[in-house]
Amino acid sequence: MARRTLVATLAAVVMLAGYGVADAADVVPGPLTTRPAPADPAPYPRVALPSGAPAETPPGPDADAPVPSAAALESLAADLRATPGLGGLGLVVADAVTGEVLVDDGGDVARIPASSLKILTAAAALDALGTTRTLETRTVLDGDTVVLVGGGDVLLAAGDGDPHAVVGHAGLADLARQTAERLTAQGVRRVAVGLDDTLFSGPPHAPGVSGIDLDYVMPIQPLAVDTGRTRAGYSTDPAMDAATAFAAALADAGVSVTGEVRRTRAPAGAGPLAAVASAPSGQVVRQMLKTSDNTLAEVLGRLVAVERGAAPDFEGATSAVLAQLGELGVNTTGVSLTDASGLGAANRVTATALVDTLLTALDPARTELHALVPSLPVAHLDGTLDDRLPGEAAGRVRAKTGTLLAASSLSGTVVTADGRLLVFSVLADGLTEGGTLQGRQAIDAWAERLAACGCR
Repeated sequence: MARRTLVATLAAVVMLAGYGVADAADVVPGPLTTRPAPADPAPYPRVALPSGAPAETPPGPDADAPVPSAAALESLAADLRATPGLGGLGLVVADAVTGEVLVDDGGDVARIPASSLKILTAAAALDALGTTRTLETRTVLDGDTVVLVGGGDVLLAAGDGDPHAVVGHAGLADLARQTAERLTAQGVRRVAVGLDDTLFSGPPHAPGVSGIDLDYVMPIQPLAVDTGRTRAGYSTDPAMDAATAFAAALADAGVSVTGEVRRTRAPAGAGPLAAVASAPSGQVVRQMLKTSDNTLAEVLGRLVAVERGAAPDFEGATSAVLAQLGELGVNTTGVSLTDASGLGAANRVTATALVDTLLTALDPARTELHALVPSLPVAHLDGTLDDRLPGEAAGRVRAKTGTLLAASSLSGTVVTADGRLLVFSVLADGLTEGGTLQGRQAIDAWAERLAACGCR
């Protein structure tokens, strides 16, 4: 019996020894190991930046790419001019690198620009406001009245704002909750609501804009929910609609609201309560250009007027836009505007002015305007060009479209097949009745040929 016990004990020792060896070798789990301790982790590598200051501006267009010949471009222009029913034509093509005008076919004749006019408004707004300016919608307390003060944001959300969006960036429900918190802290539980929309003045629509035109723009006021759009078109009083939505949100936030919303002017000394801010102005300009939003264009024109101390109405806005462009050195000879969107048929703009504006925006020294060209619709990709120019021009043309009953336009930039960046503007007006689509198709075909050619 003792012998058997000794044998069992020895066997157990051997087993334990074997397991310990296996544990130490990391073959089986256990606390022992024969592997060396891991080294301390290396510090995160430091990135060595190249010596010297970085370039102030990114590389521009390829200056070595071949320049199209004037004769070839004139031939393309002649083919476009021969389109039946096209009416009057203004066409300018310039080299984006040198600024040299390569072809000018009636470029100094003022024509109906349609929405190509928005390029002028965009340049003036970017220059006057910059790209980071935000528009504030705020509330103040005047006695027992909370006054909603419009600051030019017509892209408000009725509910919560979305900080990642342009449309609906700021929300009236957010403003109402902030206002309710401030009122509660002051012991105020019951208020009336007033609306101060006096930032803008004058008639709500531009001269000559009536009838079917009203389906494409809201009455111009300094605040609105989603540019005043409704299921039936546009609201007749978008500012009051926004104020009514705010009053309802304020009640939902726990403050009793008495009576109907009424228009009033916030006193200069009224106590501030809360505020929400729009997306930056550069993003608003981009939204305007991509979608050809007439309302945003008119609002931006008025904000340029406010910035310059001019009357915030249609006459003041259009004068302010032209004055701002003049200070940029843009040739506006012959240009006359009745609105800032191009919706009115009485506007007159030259192809020269549009090309001059685009060249100015591409100037490396004009950093305040560098957001303009990248904000234009891209052929067969986005904005108002998303379903146009599917051929050689796709992705290589950035341009503002323009369409009215008797006018069609396209103004922007194109990279040719040889890699040369050109700036162009085509304005066709006096189109025969029912010829709008034909005119647009002819201009698109010209742009496709311009993008496809080396033109040498």
